[in-house]
Order: sequence, then C-alpha cells, then structure tokens
Amino acid sequence: MNFFLFLLVVSGWLFGASAKAVCPVCAIAVGAGVGLSRYLGIDDTIAGLWIGGLSLSLSLWTIDWFDRKKIQFKYRAFITTLAYDVLIVVPLYWIGIMGHPQNTLWGVDKILLGVLVGSAVFLASVSWYEDLKKKNGGHAYFPFQKVAMPVGSLVLFSFLFYLLTK
Repeated sequence: MNFFLFLLVVSGWLFGASAKAVCPVCAIAVGAGVGLSRYLGIDDTIAGLWIGGLSLSLSLWTIDWFDRKKIQFKYRAFITTLAYDVLIVVPLYWIGIMGHPQNTLWGVDKILLGVLVGSAVFLASVSWYEDLKKKNGGHAYFPFQKVAMPVGSLVLFSFLFYLLTK
C-alpha cells in the first residue's frame, strides 16, 4: 500500500500540471485517504468510498488527456471509467480483500458498495463545483474549492457510513 501511495504522489507531481479535469491535490488526498483508512482498520465501506473517488479521479484525468491528444472513440468515458474500476476491484477480489460473504452491507460487498457510492459522490461533487463556478463567472467562491468539494463530500459520506456500520 505504501508503494501504491508513493506512485500516486509521484504521478501527481509528474502529470498533475497538464491534467485539468480534477486537480492533483484532490487525487493525492483521495489516495492518502485510502491508505489511512486501511491502516487504521476503518470499515471497508469507508475505504471503498475513497477507492471509488480515486478511481473516478483517475478516469477524469485520463479522459482529459484523451481530449488534449484529440483521441476519440465510442463510449470513451464509459470504457475508461470501467477500465479503472476493473483494474482496482479485480485485484482486490483476487487477493481476498473483497468477496467475503460476511463482509456485506445491504447484501452488497462493502468495498464494492463503497466504490460505487464513492464514485457517484465524487462525480456529483465535481459536477456541482463546475456548476457553481459557471454561476460565479468562471471563478471559485473560495480558495481550493475544487479540492474541498470532492474531498469534503467523501469525508461527509465516510462519516455517514461510519454511523451506519457502528
């Protein structure tokens, strides 16, 4: 996990300035949240929220890169997002972190549920930020709003899932 976080930080430094879909600080914060939650033994649903946020952040970066390189293909956003989710979820299943019948919430694997909800929450907060920015003449309402909204949304849902699982 430490090696994964190291690679995430380095990739943010190397590629962050060129990708504008979601800022690199936000992606690094999401990655740090994944590592911290697993290290602290926090419920898998909450870890899944952060994994989903990270996956969607990486998908948005890649889609933005495709746009800048003028790479177009059918269902590009769907395929890109699905590819990142598969690259993250399948190894978790193979190494035994996912798939335990007793590790479910509402009949769904806790990590998978967290990934799905985390991706949806992250996407909704990024979209909400863009709408607010548009209404404010193309400017954020406060410094680091682009970071605060997605990460804050994941923190809020982490707290909600904490209350649900305790």
